[in-house]
Amino acid sequence: MVSYDNIRRVTVFAGHYGSGKTNLAINYALMLRKSLERVAIADLDIVNPYFRTEDSRTAIEEAGVRFISSRYANSNAELPSIPAESYAIIEDTSYHTVVDVGGDDRGALVLGRYAPKLLTQDYDMFLIVNKYRPLTRDSNGTVEICKEIEVASGLTFTGIINNSNLGLETTVETVLASQAYAEEIALSTGLPLRLTAVREDLNDHLQGKIENLLPIKLYHSLGGRFFS
Repeated sequence: MVSYDNIRRVTVFAGHYGSGKTNLAINYALMLRKSLERVAIADLDIVNPYFRTEDSRTAIEEAGVRFISSRYANSNAELPSIPAESYAIIEDTSYHTVVDVGGDDRGALVLGRYAPKLLTQDYDMFLIVNKYRPLTRDSNGTVEICKEIEVASGLTFTGIINNSNLGLETTVETVLASQAYAEEIALSTGLPLRLTAVREDLNDHLQGKIENLLPIKLYHSLGGRFFS
């Protein structure tokens, strides 16, 4: 489980396309809101128009989480528009903010606009890894993506979250088989493996087998509506 003693004021989720960072960012923000009064989530993903935090706006706001996204989110216009409000979130230290960044180095370029301010803040930037995505099936390819994101964003990762899954087809064995992969990435990068995300119904079955589990719901968009 997540220790609230280690929660930074700003937490950035970045990784390869399809790593599941958006789903994790949503879960993480909703988890924080259970214990913290002022929580915000900022959708800086201007690259992927198919699944974004914008799809879950109603559920997020109903939970009392402040929602910020590009005005082009969930539209066909993929322009580099950054909401002015998001700068205020970084500067407003009364909020704990979760940031969802676009995939790979292209998406991380947007994050670079915040780098000077973030470097003076209390922040974490997590590399989200998924062994079961085509371009990140081995540690070498994932480490290369890690380096590209750091260069593009001007920020360094502070930890890794193993989010290796096959969606609804994920089993206990699926998660267990990914641990060596995540640990190899941690060894290669020198970054700590902070959490392993698992679907809620698998959490009890993995207790005692994997440390620092983060049980999550699977969120997806269907026909413009939000489901979990």
